[in-house]
Amino acid sequence: MHIDALKTLVVDALEDLKAKDIAQLDVSTLTSVTDLMVVASGTSTRHVAALAASVVEKAKQAGLQPLGVEGENGADWVLVDLGDVVVHVMLPETRQLYDLERLWADLPSDADRAARRDGGEVRGA
Repeated sequence: MHIDALKTLVVDALEDLKAKDIAQLDVSTLTSVTDLMVVASGTSTRHVAALAASVVEKAKQAGLQPLGVEGENGADWVLVDLGDVVVHVMLPETRQLYDLERLWADLPSDADRAARRDGGEVRGA
């Protein structure tokens, strides 16, 4: 499935169940693990679990088997790995504690790391 279609599927699944503060992070230049991270908040552990289940269900309906789902037991943070898109659904307190948006924004890109290694110019430095 094309990444734009996958992103739309994920966001729609989250919006259908009223996820809060949906953020999309393009991490394609920061890691080879995934291209996009979607972070959203739920209002309770039950809501977080339902949001993650909605993403899994919509992915399966589209013929995509998730690579993994983690954190369903405690449900203060559930991760759904769809390959090119990784979805993090969290309670607001957990989201604030780990602050994934800032964490990923502060990481140097692959180009920055290569420039440092080669002694070249680093953007924004």
